[in-house]
Parts: sequence; structure tokens; C-alpha cells
Amino acid sequence: MKQQLIIEVFHSSKREGMYLFVEKAVGVSKVPEALMERFGKGISAMTMLLTPEKKLARAEAQNVMDEIRDKGFYLQLPPVKDDYLLDLYKTPTEAVY
Repeated sequence: MKQQLIIEVFHSSKREGMYLFVEKAVGVSKVPEALMERFGKGISAMTMLLTPEKKLARAEAQNVMDEIRDKGFYLQLPPVKDDYLLDLYKTPTEAVY
């Protein structure tokens, strides 16, 4: 099994922070139609050579490679926003003494 892939990364036109990783030679042909409807028009973010040692921001390179080989794509969802952190910056509505 080859230990490197040339991949293309697309970002979603519908949802900020959502990325789709696919093998460059195959493209999005293996991505289910339902997913593409939710993902929207994929906007090419980059093309890169992916190896197991490659550092990625929010995923392990080996996991990404395995998913692409098994399913034909890897979907990276946006990070979950913690409501507690949002509340820290909310303007208080009541006077607290």
C-alpha cells in the first residue's frame, strides 16, 4: 500500500469551517450526492502531498488517508462552539452587585 496521496482540499460554500479531502486523481466522484448537497459547491483550497508524517491542523494524517482510501473522501467538520465561552462575552442584562 502506498504511503502517500496527492489530495485536493475543498472548503464548503455553505458552511464555514467544513472541508472535504479527496484524492486528486479521483476528485469528488465517490462523494455521496446527499453530502454534496449539504456541502455545497466545493471551493478548492489547496492541493498537497499527504504522508502519514504530515502535520494537519485538526486531524491525524494517517486517519485522513485511511478514510480517503476506504470511502473516497474525508469530511472535516467545523469545531463545536462551546456555549459557555460565548456567554463569557455576553453583555449582562441585570445589574449584579
